[in-house]
Amino acid sequence: MAVLLGAIADDFTGATDLCNTLVRRGMRTVQLIDGPAPTTEIPDADAVVVALKSRTIPAAEAITKSLAALGWLRAAGSQQILFKYCSTFDSTDDGNIGPVAEALMDALGTDFTLFCPAFPEAGRTIYQGYLFVGDVLLSESGMRDHPLTPMRDPSLVRVLQRQSRGRVGLVPQYDVARGASAIRDAFASLRQAGFRHAIVDAIEDHDLAAIGEAAADFALITGGSGIALGLPENFRRRGLLGDSGPADRLPPISGPAAVLSGSCSTATQAQVAYMRERGPVFTIDPIAAAAGRNITEEALAWAAPRLGGRPVVISATAPPEQVAAVQQVLGRERAGAMVEGILADIARSLVARGVRRLVVAGGETAGAVVQALGITGLRIGRQIDPGVPWTASLGEPVLALALKSGNFGGPDFFLRAFSVLSMEPG
Repeated sequence: MAVLLGAIADDFTGATDLCNTLVRRGMRTVQLIDGPAPTTEIPDADAVVVALKSRTIPAAEAITKSLAALGWLRAAGSQQILFKYCSTFDSTDDGNIGPVAEALMDALGTDFTLFCPAFPEAGRTIYQGYLFVGDVLLSESGMRDHPLTPMRDPSLVRVLQRQSRGRVGLVPQYDVARGASAIRDAFASLRQAGFRHAIVDAIEDHDLAAIGEAAADFALITGGSGIALGLPENFRRRGLLGDSGPADRLPPISGPAAVLSGSCSTATQAQVAYMRERGPVFTIDPIAAAAGRNITEEALAWAAPRLGGRPVVISATAPPEQVAAVQQVLGRERAGAMVEGILADIARSLVARGVRRLVVAGGETAGAVVQALGITGLRIGRQIDPGVPWTASLGEPVLALALKSGNFGGPDFFLRAFSVLSMEPG
């Protein structure tokens, strides 16, 4: 059967977050990893999310990967395309959100689309075009010190305009609060005035539902996972989507458990600290690795006698000043690539030693780990926290994976994740 909604996500954890939203709204959803091959069989699903690792690569490369994913999704029959990025609008002045969106627009032959990364359930809201994280502006949140995409301008209109050719306008909360009809009128006014892009305010979930309804006929929608709240109902109104029950449960998955943390976000720092208070944590030293120490073997030797007990925690998470010091010695790109490579190697070796349950923190880290494990797709299971479900890998061995965006989850997330998995019925 043809796919109703095709989505392109710019990182792995964000893709899983989006799948979680769609499944909870009754769409049978499959996540494919790093772009399907042209010969990949079309899955029996209402929605397919293609997870790319394109958030921080050069814009031209991100465009190429995204257009390839678009080609597969269109061949699969997708009636609408969603470009999914982070709810904190992670990007630089060069992209990649604007350039990728405009390339997708050109390929789809559309001259207008919307941008809405809001995710109120996770504390991301937009008002007058300004993005808030909790009760502070984006520029005052932990994202201001992100090692790859520091976000120091909370105005999404300004951020997007710096990386886009087309003019960027705003649909303010005043229009959004009046519902789908008013939002459609605002879109029409911006379009008539020559704007190609619209940042859309949203402070509540019902705002996102209204925005989704207003964009029912858009060829391309862009946003965070929250924008998907209103999309399944559009297909249901047209008789294309039934009132399906809960998402498929995951198969029972047992075996040793591990946490691999590469994110340096404020939330993940708190999560690693929480685990450190309750037991030992192995800490990766990138500078020692660059000097020739085999950190992977050291981590595995440390983990081996602990497998089968509480989840082993292996972490490269560090505060901003420590990250900056490492980057000063190794360079930003080399430091990031080294940490991702070490964690990916550790993940592969842990699975070879029987680990079957993994929590991975950080979008770039998750991408590296999934690629190293050769995973081609995921089934979506029960939600742990807003935006983070458990998943089961396709193929053998079947692994339980929780791919967590660095910014998501409370301090006890890692332990609570395994508690949720233990309640997952087979």
